[in-house]
Amino acid sequence: MHLHILGICGTFMGGLALVARAAGHTVTGCDAGVYPPMSTQLQEQGIRLIEGYDADQLHLAPDLFVIGNVVSRGNPLMEAILDRGLPYTSGPQWLGEHVLRGQHVFAVAGTHGKTTTSAMLAWILEYAGLEPNFLIGGVATDLAVSARYDARQTVFVIEADEYDTAFFDKRSKFVHYRPRTAILNNLEYDHADIFPDLAAIEIQFHHLVRTIPASGLIIRPARSPALDRVLARGCWTPTETFGPDGLWRTGDGATEDRYTIHRGEENAGVVSWSLSGHHNRMNALAALAAARRAGVPMPTGVKALCRFRGVKRRMELRGTVNRIRVYDDFAHHPTAIQATLDGVRKKHLGERILAVFEPRSNTMRLGTMAARLPAALEQADQVFCFAAHGGKHALEWEPAQVLAPLGARAHVFSDLDRMVRAITAASRPGDAIVVMSNGGFGDIHQKLLVALERNSEIA
Repeated sequence: MHLHILGICGTFMGGLALVARAAGHTVTGCDAGVYPPMSTQLQEQGIRLIEGYDADQLHLAPDLFVIGNVVSRGNPLMEAILDRGLPYTSGPQWLGEHVLRGQHVFAVAGTHGKTTTSAMLAWILEYAGLEPNFLIGGVATDLAVSARYDARQTVFVIEADEYDTAFFDKRSKFVHYRPRTAILNNLEYDHADIFPDLAAIEIQFHHLVRTIPASGLIIRPARSPALDRVLARGCWTPTETFGPDGLWRTGDGATEDRYTIHRGEENAGVVSWSLSGHHNRMNALAALAAARRAGVPMPTGVKALCRFRGVKRRMELRGTVNRIRVYDDFAHHPTAIQATLDGVRKKHLGERILAVFEPRSNTMRLGTMAARLPAALEQADQVFCFAAHGGKHALEWEPAQVLAPLGARAHVFSDLDRMVRAITAASRPGDAIVVMSNGGFGDIHQKLLVALERNSEIA
């Protein structure tokens, strides 16, 4: 079957393309601004990419058009597909119907930590020799790619996103995956462009819970009022909880040994790694619980995590110049920003943190959670906010006013080059520059490293 994928360079749709190719299908695709790293992954697999959404792509005559959720009405190619009555489906629905059936699906859902937890789980299973299939919204260093599929393997780890499926299917993506084991990592308000409030997201999580069989398993944190409400609507599946002390509690109240996770000397129950922050400890606990469901002994999972080297764009060290470290992190929600900075502060006590962030997501652009930013950025010694003027990422709130509680620590820029110069001038040896955005941020990481190197040579 020939599939033509619209919106192929997104992390999910690009991963789906790799899975479809591995399943034996012919795959082509298009996107507005074909861009790396996904474009590089796809081209290396022999997948033809087309720039833009021109209607003349109909001449490819695929058997099916697979539609990503970046595509909306008015898109020239989509309008031509509708006009001709050609067959189309969404990416999540195609994946659920053609790949995930017959697999033991491990779905990782939650507002935060989906990518990291999915990568941890896939890596633990890989380390244990299970050779899992997976589709993750990022590239784990240890796994090398964001997606992999071999029909001979029957375990599939998938990052289960609550964002909507497509312009013609406003259910969350994850309702198509039909997991047997589901991690519900956390739940709070996000995606203000899609959901009016937290209650609307809880409804979607309830729909997910309804698809999990009684022979399956739900893994959830011990304390989460939102998830309590979701499960109170109805739950037909056994649950296990995990908590900050590393203790698992099963539905009958039984307990297991504690596997505390911290940075320190490695032993049978302790993970020694370079990751920081309470949120990563919680992610690891969830991954260990799910891996146990797949038959991986807990000590084996702990050993795997000791060798876990993280996920690109999750506190990824991009370079060091004159003892100034530049990190790249995907944090864009106030909770994630605060968790990232808290982790950096605990890891680098006594050192300065320069927080550089771009409020680029739709939720942040709309200002729904802008008031939470000063508290989220409190751990930073200096804060540099990039506020784009014009275009689809323009802010609907005034960052200088919102960040005023931070006083002289806060700096707002609309010119990226000026911002780079200001950060460079403010930096000194021993600093950690933490760049946070869910986009490319104008390659600011590399610009900072070049500017820091130049500044070091002049000094």
